[in-house]
Amino acid sequence: MTALEAVAVHLPPHAVPIEAVGERIGLTPRQLKLFRRFHGLDQLRLDPDGTLPDLLDAAVDNLTELHGRERHVRFVIHARSMPVAVPYPLNPLHDLIARRGLAHANAFTVTHHACAVGLLAIDLAGRLLAGDPDPQALALVVAGEKTFTRDAQVVPETGVFAEGAAACLVRATGERHRVLSFSVRQRPEFDGRLAEDPDLLARYQREYPAVLTEAIEAALEQAGLDLSDLAAVLPHNVNQASWRMLARRIGLPVEKVLLDNVPSVGHSFAADSLINLHTATTRGLLRRGDRYLIAAAGIGATFSAMTVQC
Repeated sequence: MTALEAVAVHLPPHAVPIEAVGERIGLTPRQLKLFRRFHGLDQLRLDPDGTLPDLLDAAVDNLTELHGRERHVRFVIHARSMPVAVPYPLNPLHDLIARRGLAHANAFTVTHHACAVGLLAIDLAGRLLAGDPDPQALALVVAGEKTFTRDAQVVPETGVFAEGAAACLVRATGERHRVLSFSVRQRPEFDGRLAEDPDLLARYQREYPAVLTEAIEAALEQAGLDLSDLAAVLPHNVNQASWRMLARRIGLPVEKVLLDNVPSVGHSFAADSLINLHTATTRGLLRRGDRYLIAAAGIGATFSAMTVQC
């Protein structure tokens, strides 16, 4: 059973008010008021002078459990929301493994699930490791991206992106943080530029709660769990309002949803789930044996949920 052995996070020290970001990318005062007052956004962690390799390298550097075990890493997977992150022929992932003594590992990127791709990467890592006879075999999953274009900075009426990064060690089996289920619901009819298609945006916002609920309920059913069995829900950090509405919709106490990173960190692409897991574990919010659920939605549209036992 796939297990998450260790998680590390890098949050750029530079905290930028959403108004400063909005001024740079041309958001209106009404849009900024919506983000702050309704969606609960405040500031974003950004690294204006850093590169994508800098972000990923900093997260891996904080993953102390990897140090001295590099030879056991079979796969390095970059969970990337954006289909293209750097111009050809640059390859940040291969640069990363060369610097980290991981050139022997199979390295690749998974994408096309947008901001839900982090859960796909974890599931894929576990499936790949299941075929390795070495019980010490590991996969390294990294997540984190740069807000290098306007499209990579904002989702209309929904959220603003940040530049947090995370790294995770995955094993085929383990006693802690064992993956119990993983569900995905995809709605390709919502693929398009929401900023330029108000009708598509409206339909996506209308369908969003129902489809995410469907993914969550499917993951719970696969694991044989009910909402009442969950100690916590770790969301993607798109905004607070959508999660409060979803919690009311499905009958989940909102205090079980870890929303603290929404105003203080921001939505860090596919890294949100690992950033929130790191927060939950370092704060002692999860005890041994607790079951928790990670949920995410990605433009395009993909809705995913994963249940895990601590």
